[in-house]
Amino acid sequence: MSAATLETPGAALAAPRAESRRDRPRLPLRRLATRAAALGLGLLAWHLAASHRLDLGLVTFRTLPTPADVARAAWALAHSPKLGAHVGASLVRVLGGFLAALAAGIGLGLAIGRSRLAGDLLLPPLEVLRPIPAVAWIPLAILMFPSSEASMVFITFTGALFPILLNTVHGAEAASPRLVASARSLGAGRAAILREVVIPAALPSIVTGAAIGMGTAWFCLVTAEMISGQYGIGYFTWESYTLQNYDDIVVGMLLIGLLGMGSSVAVRAAGHLAMPWTRAGGRS
Repeated sequence: MSAATLETPGAALAAPRAESRRDRPRLPLRRLATRAAALGLGLLAWHLAASHRLDLGLVTFRTLPTPADVARAAWALAHSPKLGAHVGASLVRVLGGFLAALAAGIGLGLAIGRSRLAGDLLLPPLEVLRPIPAVAWIPLAILMFPSSEASMVFITFTGALFPILLNTVHGAEAASPRLVASARSLGAGRAAILREVVIPAALPSIVTGAAIGMGTAWFCLVTAEMISGQYGIGYFTWESYTLQNYDDIVVGMLLIGLLGMGSSVAVRAAGHLAMPWTRAGGRS
């Protein structure tokens, strides 16, 4: 026998649920209706506050555009060539920074989580860098990199790195010692244990960190684009503010939210494909 014959962590527990929930719909109509109602209530509250120019003293909605105003601005942007340029530029920057952070975060996280020496050498400097906000990196990024594109990708990288890194460390440390010992007793080497035991056990944490990191990457990218970009959703939003196009500001914010949500959903979907033993799970 080899380590490859060991049962994948979580597979045995997921098997009974797979039998009982095989025919269960992924999103029941009741949940779908609840989500639609929540979205509708949010739009209604927005419409009432903006259309009545509500002023609460601490916060005012007098200059806030209504949903109808934002819909007209979104329709105009959708028929403009600027939309493709802005969205394409932001997607390329986010994807480049996120993939680099994914590779670095998983590699460093597995090393720190499974090696005490690697943790002692790498974790202290990384913990010093982790609290530094992405905005603080912008001046140095402009000085370090020859182009604004590279500097914005770097800022995106710094934002996505630490959620992925810390979740990977947690997942690697949580690998069952009994599974590791069983694999070692079967003659598996370090590489086989890492591949067959540690990585499958850490995958749920890695996927969670990747989804969080994707959202953080969008946040950091928009901040960078507001300062040094010429194209991108962040630049579009900031330019709309300087031109006092309040409708376009909200359009830019909604685009950021939709793109960030779609990116996180794509990351989670890819994670479920990599973890077939979790596909039968669900919440009631």
